[in-house]
Amino acid sequence: MEEWRGMPVVKAMAQDIKKDVDCLNESGVVPTLAVIRVGAREDDLSYERGLLKRFDAVGARVVSKVLNDDVTQEELENVIRECNDDDSIHGILVFRPLPKHIDEKAITELCVPDKDVDCMGLINKAHTFAQDGQGHEPCTARAVMEMLDYYGYDLTGKNVAVIGRSMVVGKPLSMMLQKKNATVTMCHTKTKNIEDICKAADVICACAGVAKMVGKEYVSTNQVVIDVGINMVDGKLCGDVDYDAMSETLAATPVPGGVGTVTTSVLLKHTVDSAKKYAKK
Repeated sequence: MEEWRGMPVVKAMAQDIKKDVDCLNESGVVPTLAVIRVGAREDDLSYERGLLKRFDAVGARVVSKVLNDDVTQEELENVIRECNDDDSIHGILVFRPLPKHIDEKAITELCVPDKDVDCMGLINKAHTFAQDGQGHEPCTARAVMEMLDYYGYDLTGKNVAVIGRSMVVGKPLSMMLQKKNATVTMCHTKTKNIEDICKAADVICACAGVAKMVGKEYVSTNQVVIDVGINMVDGKLCGDVDYDAMSETLAATPVPGGVGTVTTSVLLKHTVDSAKKYAKK
């Protein structure tokens, strides 16, 4: 079994992204992402540190907007509006989930589409489902496609089983796969005979959010298994795939060290793409 790790993909993407950033820097533009964080959850802080490192490595910037847990709806909305109006900010990322007293749907629709670099709002979701080449796609779903592209896997005519139907990964990923001429079967935790469906597929994309759901009974030889899951079991990070049971497959992605590693680079690319649009304006 070949292990498809994310870091080689990250390095390849960084080379292309840095060329764009250097050009923007020469014209006085620094691609900038505004991170809006409510409170200080450890997973948010860890992701924020990773963002800072990834952006800094290519000459881009992250600006943190930190709010207290008791922030009001109005205060949070005002911060987003300020970022919308600030031409020096090219991307906006709101860490979620938000506190229960916040109307999260209203927040996700407030960010202007050009700066909605993680596809929170419906306009970018519509572009993703239309696959019209406009807007920003969900970063995790795009990271899956970046990995398939980097490792040279041709999806034309391939059967792909996607396990998971969220608007963050499963559904948009199915649209991206079909754009590449794959035949997609959407599965979820209620799907009957899911093991047989997955075993017959050329590619399995596991994004159901169930730890080690995909075991040996789901797979066969010559398959590619992409694990998008992030779960904590006994204090350890693991995916939706029982990685130790994948030894007979053609290739598989580990957790950690796989798709999640690439997601931050996609967010960086989206921010740089947005900066290029603003520079033209």
